[in-house]
Amino acid sequence: MALELLALRGLGLGDLLTAVPALRALRQAFPKHRITLAAPRPLEALLPLIGAVDDQVDVSGPGPVPFARPDIAVNLHGRGPQSVEALRRTDPGRLISFGTGPPWQDGVHEVRRWCGLLEWHGVPADPGDLTLGVSDRTGPVIVHPGAAYPARRWPPERFAEVAAALEDVVVTGNVAEVPIAVRVAELAGLPPERMLAGRTGLADLIDLVANARLVVCGDTGVAHLATAFCVPSVVLFGPVSPSLWGPPPGWRHVALWAGRNGDPHGQSPDPGLLKIEVREVVEAALEVTS
Repeated sequence: MALELLALRGLGLGDLLTAVPALRALRQAFPKHRITLAAPRPLEALLPLIGAVDDQVDVSGPGPVPFARPDIAVNLHGRGPQSVEALRRTDPGRLISFGTGPPWQDGVHEVRRWCGLLEWHGVPADPGDLTLGVSDRTGPVIVHPGAAYPARRWPPERFAEVAAALEDVVVTGNVAEVPIAVRVAELAGLPPERMLAGRTGLADLIDLVANARLVVCGDTGVAHLATAFCVPSVVLFGPVSPSLWGPPPGWRHVALWAGRNGDPHGQSPDPGLLKIEVREVVEAALEVTS
């Protein structure tokens, strides 16, 4: 019978991408184990690119996890207690998690957090092992105005000014972000075919970002895709510092932040985010693509 390793990361696109180094470290440390990722099913298009996962079970949030008796269960989801209990209910032979191992620490970059957890348990992990591939970057500039919460959404009017100042621009977003994307495209004077929000599944979005010349967006999953494919990016941070969720330094990424913290789940644009001006974003975009 094959050895089984179960890793829980029941979160979104950016969350999964920040866990790539940890998943690859698990693959290296446990080459004889079949690795199953508990994560939302819509993210499955990413798994072949990560190269560390053999199977997936559909889990959104901290559980429950439909899996029984893994030899090793790894909590890459959070500090608990819900995620810890969900994995305990699978009856693992060994549980690797915050709450049962090292103490949770605030102020740690999300990539390093999970690498640190594994290292505490004797599993070497490289936080720089983020890359999913590198293309020739001949595609359009991507402007992605949406984000999960209003606190992290720069005003569409400003995104439109940026889009109008750059060349060969498309506007992306998920189905829920179509109204914002339409407003950006219309204000920027872009033709309808340049408004791609709601028209791309994850596989299409991956291909689009992988070949883009530049990505301009807020603190959201598309920013992490740009990092994964070494695509130049300008990422606008509001309530959360880029030291916690931002791109690594020196990869032709610019993280703009006004230096103040706030509520990342707030229902209105963060005051710090609103301090970022259109001019700053355009200048940063021209700099990283020059």
